[in-house]
Amino acid sequence: MTLSLDLLLGFALFALVTSITPGPNNTMLLASGVNFGFNRTIPHMLGITCGFFVLVVAVGFGLGAVFQTYPILYTILRYVGAAYLLYLAWKIAHSGPVGDNVQGEAKPISYLGAAAFQWVNPKAWIMAIGAISTYTPMQGYFTNVLVIAAVFAIINLPSVGVWAACGTLLRNVLKDPRWLRVFNWGMAALLVVSLYPLLLESFS
Repeated sequence: MTLSLDLLLGFALFALVTSITPGPNNTMLLASGVNFGFNRTIPHMLGITCGFFVLVVAVGFGLGAVFQTYPILYTILRYVGAAYLLYLAWKIAHSGPVGDNVQGEAKPISYLGAAAFQWVNPKAWIMAIGAISTYTPMQGYFTNVLVIAAVFAIINLPSVGVWAACGTLLRNVLKDPRWLRVFNWGMAALLVVSLYPLLLESFS
């Protein structure tokens, strides 16, 4: 079975839905848009898309099988990701007013930081494994993996950009430091809440 047009269109819909729906990446982009503006958030957006592209390719070329053979490695990775997510939530919660972030110490997440985060982001792993296991035919497999990863990246970038743009539009609304503080703590809380499935699975 080759990667037919119908299969590719079905996958494109899967990529759009998983890329644009709420998750750790999009929550952080929304907060970054508010605190730093769209232009300063672009490296964060590019890091997400490029890091995820590499992750999909790695899963397609065998990394997923490694985790199936040694599930403890995946468990360790998930908890490292959870710890890093809590750290990012703390940073967002303690971001300063919009004006202070222009020349202050606070900085948006870098390109490399965003790319590296995809490797410990539980939602990114679920998306990558779902894309490879569901939409990648075995005939012409290696080419299909690259096509799937490329299409995912093409759809992912504008999808995550929507969240950064929405955050940027909120900058004027949140110029009041009190409301900005409420927003940042709310975004931090959403990041923590996103860990709920992991905690539920751990204690079930």
